[in-house]
Amino acid sequence: MKYFTTVNDVKDINELVDDSLLLKKNPHRFSSLGKNKTLGLIFLNPSLRTRLSTQKAALNLGMNVMVMNMNEEGWALEFEDGTIMNGNTVEHIRDAAAVMGLYCDIIGIRCFPGLVSREEDEKEKVLLSFMKYSKVPVVSLESSTLHPLQSLADLVSIRETWTGKRKPKVVLTWAPHIKALPQAVPNSFCEWMRKAEVEFVITHPPGYELNEDFTRGTPILHSQQQALEGADYVYVKNWSSYQEYGKILCRDQEWMLTHEKLKCTNKARVMHCLPVRRNLEVLDEVLDAPYSLVLLQASNRLFAAQAVLKKILLSNGLSSMETSLHENEQIQFSK
Repeated sequence: MKYFTTVNDVKDINELVDDSLLLKKNPHRFSSLGKNKTLGLIFLNPSLRTRLSTQKAALNLGMNVMVMNMNEEGWALEFEDGTIMNGNTVEHIRDAAAVMGLYCDIIGIRCFPGLVSREEDEKEKVLLSFMKYSKVPVVSLESSTLHPLQSLADLVSIRETWTGKRKPKVVLTWAPHIKALPQAVPNSFCEWMRKAEVEFVITHPPGYELNEDFTRGTPILHSQQQALEGADYVYVKNWSSYQEYGKILCRDQEWMLTHEKLKCTNKARVMHCLPVRRNLEVLDEVLDAPYSLVLLQASNRLFAAQAVLKKILLSNGLSSMETSLHENEQIQFSK
């Protein structure tokens, strides 16, 4: 695995989930795997969990880590080829990404959509430019359309807590918000849930349909209460309109998740990727309840990132450990 940008980069998601959970039991088992290797974390947008969890994941594997907030510490980047750079941009991505690839063995890049032009956002200009010009493995720390590290951690959290013999019912529900938010997290969650062994349902107000490429074949209900019936997991997330791109079509507070609404579920566990607008998206009584998994999800961000970095180190010959070690011992961790 050279790139981790979508669920489609992963050959076996169950293997990656298993590896995450095994690493959680012993985070320092492979503390020499990334010795003398460097992870560059490049942020064009704010981050808390993604930055800290990925940085610690690399450290747990013995890697060096360099972090750069491009919007504050770097030059303004130009992404268009053939342009005459006589404006505000100072450095072309061809040069910047190439140089970062000289300094780093793996690059993690985080960027958000502009939510103005759907066509432009779906080009994934920033992510694809780093993949093209850096010449090293690239991990998406969230892009304009997807957030795979979050979704892997979400699946790890479901696997860790589910004890039933049947497939769990997982519901993704839209929630109100004061801002227009990207579709990256719900898009990714849909991608991963469609490949996972779960019964998956989406519920949102009319007009909030996601890109069908990510939801195809998934039941979509406009009645939140109907969708919640018998649910084992309820994932709460806001997103802006995809069809009327980037717009807020409603702020209906009736869609906020409450303890009362959960009474029709199968004692559902509640999930949210954080940050969360308390008492707007979800009530305090839900977020702070024993059935809330939000902190578990945040914890599992570390082990999900660690499993991904470990896989990339081994897959691309970047490990400093003896070949015989990963041939003989990766079986229980990566098979």
